[in-house]
Amino acid sequence: MRLNDAVIGLVLVIFALAEITYSTTFPSLHGQKFGPSLFPILIGCGLALCGLILIVRGVISRRTPDNGDNEWVVLGDWAQSPTTRINMMLVPGLLIAYILLSDTIGFLPLAFLILATLLYRLGSSFLSAAIIAIVTTVLLQLLFARVLLVPLPAGITGNLFG
Repeated sequence: MRLNDAVIGLVLVIFALAEITYSTTFPSLHGQKFGPSLFPILIGCGLALCGLILIVRGVISRRTPDNGDNEWVVLGDWAQSPTTRINMMLVPGLLIAYILLSDTIGFLPLAFLILATLLYRLGSSFLSAAIIAIVTTVLLQLLFARVLLVPLPAGITGNLFG
């Protein structure tokens, strides 16, 4: 699959604008000129600039004749297989499901289901997918809860490990 630079640039600009907008919601610190939103906003501005450069470069390359780069999106041979297309859509679909359901269901069961599903769909056996998903989920929970001190959504399981 090949995307024109303008498409990638547009996605980058949209992401940068969303990131900058979210960063402005960070609380300011009393007595300080710069708050916690400064660096995310600077990074967002850099991403937006890079995105604009990619957009310009992509549009210019589409206007140049005979450079073989006249399509916005070129799908590879993998796109002919329905299984591969399902697997491709499964990754963003499961990420969106995690975002929407993690507070209700919790990190542990949802991360296990997502990892096991992805591993199984991408070629692991059912047993190895389940074992790897369990071990990875528990290690991630312990890493975030005990080492990084970042609480993960407890959901229906409560805080089993943390």
